[in-house]
Amino acid sequence: MPLWIAVPVGLLARLLYRVKVLGASNLPGSGGAVMVSNHISYVDVVVLQLACPRPIRFMAFSGKGTGWLLDWIFDLAGVIRISSDHPSKWLRDSVRALKNGEIVCVFPEGEISRTGQLMSLRRGFELMARTARVPVIPAVVDGLWGSVFSFSRNTYLWKSPRLMPTAVCVAFGEPIAADLADCVTTRKALMNLGVLAFEERPTLRRNLGFEVIRNLARRPGTVALVDRTAARREVTGAQLIAAAGVLAWRIRKTVPEKRVGIVLPPGAGAAIANLAVMCAGKVPVNLNFTAGVASAKSSIAGAGLGTVISADAMRAKLLDFPWPERTVDLRAELDAAGGKRAMALFLLAAWVLPNKWVARLTGASPRGGLEEAAILFTSGSAGAPRGVVLSHRNLLANCQQISSTSILPNNWVMLGCLPVFHSFGFTFTLWYPLLMGCRLVTTPSPLDTRALIDSIREEGVTVFLGAPTFVRPLLKKATPADLRTLELVVTGAEKLTDDLRRGFQEKFHLEILQGYGLTETSPVSNINVPHPPVTTATADEQIGKKVGSVGRLLPGMAARIVHPDSGEELPTGEQGILLLKGPNIFARYLDETPGALASHRDGWYVTWDLARIDDDGFVTVEGRLARFSKMGGEMVPHVTVEQKIAELYGYDPGEGQGIVVVGVPDDVKGEALVVVTTLDLSPSEVREKLSGAGFPNLWIPRVVRKVEAIPVLGTGKLDLRECKRLAMKPGAN
Repeated sequence: MPLWIAVPVGLLARLLYRVKVLGASNLPGSGGAVMVSNHISYVDVVVLQLACPRPIRFMAFSGKGTGWLLDWIFDLAGVIRISSDHPSKWLRDSVRALKNGEIVCVFPEGEISRTGQLMSLRRGFELMARTARVPVIPAVVDGLWGSVFSFSRNTYLWKSPRLMPTAVCVAFGEPIAADLADCVTTRKALMNLGVLAFEERPTLRRNLGFEVIRNLARRPGTVALVDRTAARREVTGAQLIAAAGVLAWRIRKTVPEKRVGIVLPPGAGAAIANLAVMCAGKVPVNLNFTAGVASAKSSIAGAGLGTVISADAMRAKLLDFPWPERTVDLRAELDAAGGKRAMALFLLAAWVLPNKWVARLTGASPRGGLEEAAILFTSGSAGAPRGVVLSHRNLLANCQQISSTSILPNNWVMLGCLPVFHSFGFTFTLWYPLLMGCRLVTTPSPLDTRALIDSIREEGVTVFLGAPTFVRPLLKKATPADLRTLELVVTGAEKLTDDLRRGFQEKFHLEILQGYGLTETSPVSNINVPHPPVTTATADEQIGKKVGSVGRLLPGMAARIVHPDSGEELPTGEQGILLLKGPNIFARYLDETPGALASHRDGWYVTWDLARIDDDGFVTVEGRLARFSKMGGEMVPHVTVEQKIAELYGYDPGEGQGIVVVGVPDDVKGEALVVVTTLDLSPSEVREKLSGAGFPNLWIPRVVRKVEAIPVLGTGKLDLRECKRLAMKPGAN
């Protein structure tokens, strides 16, 4: 490019973008190399060149759809064109440049990602590298999603530009030899670099409470939350700030402990209590009030809680809950802190002061980062609940990761019915809408289907997130008119069955998208997104979802599949244990010592879920390792046996979970399968039917235990620990 253009473009770019470079030493000082980069916006080329000390020759598609102006720019910049009119010319031109010692950059996704995730890679770069006998340099650009030049909000250009310089990170990976640089290897390298680049985001060093107050102060008069616990109540951003600010000062004066327990349903009370605790410099611990007395006692003791914030109405309902001696009523604490008179100062500040000043007025610290932000206890579906320590960095990262896809526009209306002690409810139906600007509509329980339907219809809800257990009743009780405003339904926590997915599609013309995550991932790591719209006649169709999968990894995450026994990494497509890495991975368990984490392996979090990853990056989770039995050296999947029994007996899963297969200790085979069921099933008939269906003898249960109800946790998951106890209980087969 001529200097009279390159110099002013470079100066302008340095004013607009603050570029941090990682791995610059991986760039060869001389000689040819193929640079392979993700493609997130139109200005990727500018940022890559700012980060690279050597000139880069870029490759781009050129044809009738590009127009004369873009052709002129391509000519000035020396772009190597890929054209259908000359199908082999691009290879000759690129190889010539590589042999002349140039760096040639290709975007193997073919075009800009319209989902924010890494798309499928094309193989052209492999041919270039092998023909020219040069290495491949993986490169990742992070920080440009959301800019006017990206496809965020499902559009290019037509959105408000960022007023402040954009922080961008470019990470260069180690060179990959030409004969090893295939799509699988390169994709893994790009995902790993994506983790490093994402972790450099300046916002991850901040405090979640501080950032939420800032966002609410930007829109003080906007309704942030609609509470439908009893009478409908609208709460504005300024009102949330005022209540949380007053309560934060009260907590700071009266609570000596670092952690504060909270026992409240979804709603304004839970939002105020959690935000106030965080602004007070304390750590909120939302307790599971459905898990039983023993679990609650264990959680209270494990977190060292001396104070619990609740409501008198909750205490009246939960008579068996082990309330600590200092259990306070939220409303009474607000009154003791000065009530409406004290809130007036914060209300005024929210309207007249800069948002940073408002956040400081509440006492919130601007710095959070790796500091402890919250503790959530796992559901304990397969064992005792464990306290998961989440940092500000973890929670901010996961919110940004979801925001870095096209799935949740900030102007949508979200239904918040999941309990706040549930990781999905805590992050995505509490913090995410308050942080990102979605309107939140809350109902106190996901089990009150009529309340959910009324809320969706009357409030114009567009997004519903929940476990399949909570979504299924909508299929029976809601009409298409009730759900006419819904645009997105996402499920997680348990497997989405085909009958539920098809039923929703046929009745409501809505496709349920399946995601995946754990409390330890803050919680979302994977999600299917709608296929992005095709913007021009020349644009390719991009895939955002695959039926049966839990979607691609979120930006800033990487995954490995390893053998359950040896721990060796497995090839693409093979089933093994899923390992994850990213800034949203939890800090530690309460009973773990920092720096000696048994839950991690060489920096990777071990999920203990069996999964496979395909060539396009879609992850399919086969099941929890606890839901498999190793018998005779073979992994027997419990869910497959359950589904076959239901099919053979004509049992409709829509009637609720009625058949569960669990493994119990066996002296001969190591484990034996037992059917726990609410149905009248004969063990001999079950064996006969499964054998007739061609099931291996090893996969056929020999014992059936009849129960009145299948144990389910408050989160909607199976209580596998209780199921196993029932399976081992002596009784007639």
